Amino acid sequence: MQRPPRRRSRVRRRVRLLRTAAIASGAALLLVLVLLGTGARPNPGGRSATASTVPSTTVVAHGGPYAVGTTALPLIEPATTATPARSLPTAVRYPAQGQPGGAETAGPPAYRAGGPYPLVVFSQGYEIAAESYAGLLQHWASAGYVVVDPTYPFTDPGPPGSPGGPNEADIANHPADLRFVISAILGLSAAHGGVLSGLVNPNEIAVVGHSDGGDVSLATAVDPCCKDSLVKAAIILSGAELAAFGNTYYAQGSVPLLVVQGTADTINPPPCSIQLYNAAPSPKYYLSLLGATHEPPYLDPGPLRTLVETTTTDFLDGYLKGRSTALPALVASGTVAGQATVSTAASLGQPAGTCPGAPAG
Repeated sequence: MQRPPRRRSRVRRRVRLLRTAAIASGAALLLVLVLLGTGARPNPGGRSATASTVPSTTVVAHGGPYAVGTTALPLIEPATTATPARSLPTAVRYPAQGQPGGAETAGPPAYRAGGPYPLVVFSQGYEIAAESYAGLLQHWASAGYVVVDPTYPFTDPGPPGSPGGPNEADIANHPADLRFVISAILGLSAAHGGVLSGLVNPNEIAVVGHSDGGDVSLATAVDPCCKDSLVKAAIILSGAELAAFGNTYYAQGSVPLLVVQGTADTINPPPCSIQLYNAAPSPKYYLSLLGATHEPPYLDPGPLRTLVETTTTDFLDGYLKGRSTALPALVASGTVAGQATVSTAASLGQPAGTCPGAPAG
């Protein structure tokens, strides 16, 4: 797998973010949909008439696995008085007609008989291309989820979005970007026509993020600065609370939370994940990957990524699909001698060390 050309330093630059920039941009960005000309809005009722009348030629057992289709959306977040328009190229994976278990393909008809499906929105780490996580994202789509991964401006390792190259301080704008993407996808699902029409259940939405993307996902799920009430569950892969976003995390409660952390991670060290886990109310799960570092469990094929795929899918199945067997399965599949442990304790105790950029206390 191709690696990004740069790495973040251990002393994270996010500590330099301006609280005022985060609050101003979060308040100012309007969640106006630019839906490729449809002008549609979300339909709280779930399945549309279009979804129920489109035939499917594939018979799949309830819950999959499904074939996986892909489509690309050139989403544009409208300009506001505080920010210019922001380009958010977004890849979408969805359950598709076809033979399960094969490679994902571009543009096949959706498998509508199993829908509408829960929505999972993934946020990538700083200077890691969103599509570097393709294996993990495809696994969730195959399990019966519509999975979207926007590329945020100024944090992708590809062609730089500014003359100075990637700019980690742009994370201040990402919670608003994330909320916009959720609204855009729901609008496309509510519209007649198009591959996503009727495909997303607006009552079953989760956010997932890795590293800086985990910080953004957590803020969007549980920080009053940035919270989206549509989010029903969150998975934080080696992430943290971020003081620059302001406010008090969990002050308005929390959605169900799965925290995943490698014990040998020096980029987002374990105290970051322990701090956010300890502060969260139940239900919550802490998956500790023994000896794992910052990127391999989420990017590289192998036993660790398989374990992450299985446990995260169990969590999503339990809290978005309401499957009673999924959460016990999460604990069982995440408890592997010498490889991983799962905790649901109220507290993991005081971490040994601190988390750069996180709130004090």
